[in-house]
Amino acid sequence: MSPFMIWWPVNRPLMSNHTFRDSDGPGALRKTVLAGAIGNVLEWYDFALFGYFAPVLSVLFFPASDPSLSLIATFSVFAVGFLARPLGALFFGYWGDTKGRRAALSWSVILMAIPTCFVGLLPTYAEIGLLAPMVLTMLRFVQGFSVGGEFTGSVTFLIEHAAPTERGYIGSWAGFSAQIGALLGSGVGALASAHLTQDTLHAWGWRIPFLAGSVIAVIGWYLRRRIPESPAFERLQQAGTVSSSPVRELFTQHPLPLVQVIGLVLLHGVGFYVFFVFLPTYLTKVSALPMQTALTINTVCMAVMAVLIPIMGKLADRVGPRWVLGAGAAGLALGTVPFFTCFASGQLALIVMAQLTVTIFAAAYMGPFFAIVAMLFPVARRYTGLSISYNMASAVFGGSAPLMATMIMERSGSPLAPGWYVSLCALLSLIVLSTIREDKKGVAVGHTSTH
Repeated sequence: MSPFMIWWPVNRPLMSNHTFRDSDGPGALRKTVLAGAIGNVLEWYDFALFGYFAPVLSVLFFPASDPSLSLIATFSVFAVGFLARPLGALFFGYWGDTKGRRAALSWSVILMAIPTCFVGLLPTYAEIGLLAPMVLTMLRFVQGFSVGGEFTGSVTFLIEHAAPTERGYIGSWAGFSAQIGALLGSGVGALASAHLTQDTLHAWGWRIPFLAGSVIAVIGWYLRRRIPESPAFERLQQAGTVSSSPVRELFTQHPLPLVQVIGLVLLHGVGFYVFFVFLPTYLTKVSALPMQTALTINTVCMAVMAVLIPIMGKLADRVGPRWVLGAGAAGLALGTVPFFTCFASGQLALIVMAQLTVTIFAAAYMGPFFAIVAMLFPVARRYTGLSISYNMASAVFGGSAPLMATMIMERSGSPLAPGWYVSLCALLSLIVLSTIREDKKGVAVGHTSTH
């Protein structure tokens, strides 16, 4: 048996009051977790792919005399996806809370796949002129719109299928799948670059990885159409208490959970984008580390975090999610500035040690994260509440983190400035965590409704 299978969910029932039929077989839970998480793989696969091929796309869709301007234009299109996410959160959150989680997730994964596939088919600027960058921007908007309901929808789906004693573990598979998607995108991009000449890559090779994303989507759609609805939502339907206006009810009845989730996403978003998106560039500029070395370290650490996230989720189910989450936040609050001292030292051994330690603390924060934030909202408004709060905070804090870190460092003149920024975010998230209550079973409580 492989080590992976030791902690992959196999035969356990999804909930204490929900069991599968014998005909479903021992892989029923495994199929449910896979179906819930596979959309995240596609989301982060495309995220990594777009970033990896940004230099190629900038030449093909935004030709300019200054290559820097072309690259800036490409990343501006990338940012459009972040702007669309809150709108998608409203749409899919409403759909998921009124019509069901499974239907919303089935369509969100298809709506993500269509733009990814069309990017791979899109004519370039040389072929259709200004229409090419305009359509590319529109495709990124549609994809960002669908992402707004995908990630948090899958979290809601997984948490509601989990037994009360396994919410941390089952919920952590959303974070695990995101890491796998990012690694897959980077790996496919690296393979294409390694095995194709630059001319071939610019001519047609860049299209293949984008077209391949549609395969993930088709598998995800097929799986999601064949799994049961969330037991928690089914109970709402049976009781006739499905919300007819979850958005209005959310803002009028549950403002505190919205603020709490935004406060916790602060460290979640800033931490990820600083340590795993901004850091390779930081290392090349401040420590003069070769880009290939910096990216290799980053890829290894992302793989380590993918393995650690479910382990931390499992640990959270045993000792309590607030303890594990709090330990991760405290470690980043106290240790990030010393870690950046190591990053700025230029010594490879210190850099590797610091980034691996950061990875452990980040995994401790991300492992039980969704078990806490999802349970802050009542079932009837959970999809909407989690989607709106998470995507708003991710767009504001996560998307801006590399830019903020760069600006703070340049204006202060200190290479440790990004570390102080992350430490402050960690401290604020710790304060927010202290406002969250737990019931006797260690479940986060943000309302008086049943879970």
